[in-house]
Amino acid sequence: MLKNLSIKNFALIEDVELKLNDHLTIITGETGAGKSILLGALSLLLGKRADLSTIKNPSKKCIIEGVFSIEKYNLNALFKEQDLDYDPQTIVRREILPSGKSRAFVNDTPVNLSQLSALGEHLVDIHSQHETLFIGDSAYQYRVLDALAQNHPLLKAYEEQLKTYKSLVKALEELQNKQQEAQKTYDYHNFLLNELLESKLTLGMQEELEERQQELANVEELKENLAYSLEHLQQDELGIHDRLQEVKKRLERLAKYGSNYREIGQRMTSVLLELNDLIIEIERLSEKVDDDPQALEIIDKKLQDLYNLQHKHNVGSIEELLAIQTDLEEKVATWENAAQDTRRLETKLASCRDQMEKIARELTQRRKDILPALLNSIKTSLTKLGMSNATLKIDIRPCSSFTIHGADEMTWLLSANKGGRFQELKKSASGGELSRIALVIKSILAKFSKLPTLIFDEIDTGVSGEIAQKMGDIMHEMGNNLQVISITHLPQIAAKGVHHFKVYKEIQNGQTQTLIAELSPKERLQEIAEMLGGKDPSPSALAHAKTLLD
Repeated sequence: MLKNLSIKNFALIEDVELKLNDHLTIITGETGAGKSILLGALSLLLGKRADLSTIKNPSKKCIIEGVFSIEKYNLNALFKEQDLDYDPQTIVRREILPSGKSRAFVNDTPVNLSQLSALGEHLVDIHSQHETLFIGDSAYQYRVLDALAQNHPLLKAYEEQLKTYKSLVKALEELQNKQQEAQKTYDYHNFLLNELLESKLTLGMQEELEERQQELANVEELKENLAYSLEHLQQDELGIHDRLQEVKKRLERLAKYGSNYREIGQRMTSVLLELNDLIIEIERLSEKVDDDPQALEIIDKKLQDLYNLQHKHNVGSIEELLAIQTDLEEKVATWENAAQDTRRLETKLASCRDQMEKIARELTQRRKDILPALLNSIKTSLTKLGMSNATLKIDIRPCSSFTIHGADEMTWLLSANKGGRFQELKKSASGGELSRIALVIKSILAKFSKLPTLIFDEIDTGVSGEIAQKMGDIMHEMGNNLQVISITHLPQIAAKGVHHFKVYKEIQNGQTQTLIAELSPKERLQEIAEMLGGKDPSPSALAHAKTLLD
């Protein structure tokens, strides 16, 4: 419940603090006194977008803070989901800075508006004249029945199955689209793939072929230069090898004269070792070089085939051709594995649909099961509210598709007069009738589920007299189970409150301000008398007010 509401520098409010209690609290005040300002401030606290024009003094920040007692609301999971620290006494604060920037905090932890809205839905339910129209909205009607039938666990399971089902349907559609596309181009892609596979492409293949081609194409030059090199390296006495051997011997004689001489002798030994390896390698290459026109022809053809493939696919390397080959393999496989993949997805889809149908059937049955008790309660309450001839009928029938609510369609029908025909509730009920039906529905919900703080903003529009008194009785009864706040112009309803606040305006320091005060029993009597007979109420108005309060 909302225990404390503090509003600073908002609209016509300079600094107001309300200490609220449980049961039914009444808020009254003349038209234009600022009752709507309270709701505006509370809406900001619950996640509504801020407007810089709502700041009273543009040089100061606006602060709205609410303290909520939430130990009975079972919100631990929600706090964890929103990454917030849970506290049974939760403080929600909203600030609007002079710059226009808005900030929000839950237990001093900064939050964004989506987090604030998610939490706010579980803290306060503001039911305005506009909200009354929601009674004719199918989503709201489903929420009512599912709350009374305690369908939340089933709905959660159904939503998971529906999410999976939609995902599988999308996957199957995408697969079928790919298969249709693959079917159109299968022959062409298969031809291109086989062409690439026949080339047996490997990384580095082109470089190896081009190197071997150069070798075979220049055999004579290779032989001549290799032979020349060997001759000058190995020629007796005049060859480089023999001469270096002689130099080595002479340097070794100098080793006894110091480390510098030993070092150059060792280096010469290394040179000769490297030269011996070089001679062996030149001999190997010389033996390998052989004129082979047939091999050259084969390599020329392989390279030309590679160049043709690269030109055909507009690429310049083996790596790119291999990437194209992989892509073609996937496209060809899509078609070749089409039947198997389709069967696999269709099997999953059928299983998911069966599960969803099973849950949907149970949802529908549970909704139908609670209808007799619900309709009977509505009928009884509407009779008390002057609608004795009104009959509400709820038609639930199966539908061919799956919706977010299940596999049924629901229509709320109203016959407002005896013998009258049934029409859709939202089309046939007047504003006053909708207000009474909405109140009845809320009162029934209050008995079956833990509602948050419930605020009625002039839900009594269109009613008066005894009907208003009966509506007040219902609100009073609801206040036994939850915190109810009613903003009203009707004295019959105002008299039913356990607590009573008045909103009024005063001029202070040349400025109009909205203030709010909790009324004492004497002040409350005066306020209700004024609601009955205007300013300076007559003795009869005071007597009537006393009767209402008693």
